Order: sequence, then C-alpha cells, then structure tokens
Amino acid sequence: MVMFLFLVVALAVVVAAVTLAVIGGGENGPLPEAAPERLQDSLPPDRPVNRADVDSLRFPLAARGYRMADVDDALNRLGAELAERDARIADLESALAGARAARVSMEKQERDDHPWQQEDHQ
Repeated sequence: MVMFLFLVVALAVVVAAVTLAVIGGGENGPLPEAAPERLQDSLPPDRPVNRADVDSLRFPLAARGYRMADVDDALNRLGAELAERDARIADLESALAGARAARVSMEKQERDDHPWQQEDHQ
C-alpha cells in the first residue's frame, strides 16, 4: 500500500510539473523567448580592418558554440580584405621594380651617351 501511495504522489508531482511547464504559472504566463545574442562590436564597415579590430573581436555564444553566421561573415570580410591588400602590395612591388629597372636603364643610357662625364668625376 505504501508503494501505491508513493507512485500516486510521484505521478501527481510529474503531472503538475509538466502542466506548469507547458502552460506556465502565474499571471505572466510562460517565459518569453530570449532574443539571440548578436555580434556587438563587429568589424568596421567604413575603413579597413586593423590588428586591434581583430584582437577585440568577440563572438557571442549560441546554443552550439558561436553563431556560425557571425563567424562566417567576419572571416569572409577578413579574407576579402587580406586578398585586396595582397593584390595591392603585389601591384606596388611590381611598380617599384619597374621604376628601379627604368632608372638603372636610364643611368646606363646616360653613361653611354656622355662617357666624358665619368672621366671628370674620377
């Protein structure tokens, strides 16, 4: 008999807990849905990303780790800016190499055109 009473009380507690969880208790009803955390200090849209921006970047946690969309957006932005910078550096290095080659060629041409100036300087 004691076991039967224990089972009835346990069943009543479970039913009450499920009922409160489903329909909510009190005047406020069920808890409202929590707004998902969003990336607060994202990368600056109006200027290139610098080291401090990357160091201060903190992704909000979601149920399964970081919000994949925020991480993907930040990584895509960083990748695009790094590719743009790499292309710019390559262009500048190419222009510098061309300018140096032109200067060497021009200096060689001047020496060939005016050999007497070299003798005066020696």
